[in-house]
Amino acid sequence: MSIVALCFVGFGDQILPKPIGKYSTAARTSLDNVMVSAFPEWRPKVNPYGRTEDTIRQTEHR
Repeated sequence: MSIVALCFVGFGDQILPKPIGKYSTAARTSLDNVMVSAFPEWRPKVNPYGRTEDTIRQTEHR
């Protein structure tokens, strides 16, 4: 059953007639949106270059 669902979502708009194929496209778009929202944009919790920038500023002021 899962292979049929995978084929429907992956290739349904190319294989099936137009009225049914549009549901495949809609399902694929919905799944894409879910996957994108499941992994938010990653941002580090700290400034990874902060210590280096501080050291450069201190060295320049000497």
